[in-house]
Amino acid sequence: MSVPRLINGAKLPATTPPPLTGPWSPTDTRIDDATLVPLPPGQHAPEDVAVTSDGSLFTGTAEGLVWRHDSNGFTQVADTGGRPLGIECDSRDDSLIICDAYRGLLRLSADGALRELTSAGILFCNNAAIAADGTVFFSDSSNRFPLSHWRRDLLEHRPNGRVLAFDPASGTTRVVATDLYFPNGVALTPDESALLVCETVAHRLTRIALPSGAATVLADLPAYPDNMSSVGDGTFWIALASPRVAIAERLLPYPGIRKVVAALPVWMQPQPGKHTIAAQVDAAGSVLRTLHSPAGRYPMLTGVRQSGETLWFGSLTERALAWVPLGEPAHGV
Repeated sequence: MSVPRLINGAKLPATTPPPLTGPWSPTDTRIDDATLVPLPPGQHAPEDVAVTSDGSLFTGTAEGLVWRHDSNGFTQVADTGGRPLGIECDSRDDSLIICDAYRGLLRLSADGALRELTSAGILFCNNAAIAADGTVFFSDSSNRFPLSHWRRDLLEHRPNGRVLAFDPASGTTRVVATDLYFPNGVALTPDESALLVCETVAHRLTRIALPSGAATVLADLPAYPDNMSSVGDGTFWIALASPRVAIAERLLPYPGIRKVVAALPVWMQPQPGKHTIAAQVDAAGSVLRTLHSPAGRYPMLTGVRQSGETLWFGSLTERALAWVPLGEPAHGV
């Protein structure tokens, strides 16, 4: 598929990014003091992180490789030939489900065999959640722009994305919900009656009922959400890569200007901020806790995963994974 050179921007009312107040107040700044775990030389952008029951970590890098990290350090376990983004552990057989932005939905078995599950018609496979019966729900973030041109989707600001479900028993893929604004992070509620989905472009958290696919917006967020993960106790962590960009929101009523902006070199386009956030929410979208990096010492935080009392992070730009101890909420850490 050829990538559209020009965007077809929607004309929308201007919006204003809300302040970081209340539960979003940056009082707990422990992400600025996160411990870094450097990737092997030449690797960068560990977009997501998954943790197995034995404490091993898995991540994928921009170079197309999947890595395991344990007490022996990093070990390469696969080369997808694309760009691995979201990674989930399938506890039924210790395999990994990998959302590859260019190759679609993949499975990496415990013996190292890499197999394509589904790819037809998928342009931007991004993040996934695995049901008890093995069904994989995953986001296809855009039907117009691949990962290499994600900024164009943000500037176009149209509902170009959808959520799909792959059934391993039949090998078929079905559409769960459409008309979503860059659906990204996906998580299942404990009773599997609904999905929680992060819509990055619309900066919101949405509930999608199963099996109907009916969507309900739960929260308007003060930052752009990326991946999300379930804790297992009815709560979820959301990685928020950047506060909302004020100039991008002021340009919403002017699709012609946005078309010109999208054609400019990337460095001349609106840029994400360095302040990153990890937010814990419940199934209703209520914010329980936020951790911040106002100094931007671990920028473009895109993956978050809790393992015991440790919170692990991935990033779209950095050359390391990062972690912080959870413990009690802190003030001015």
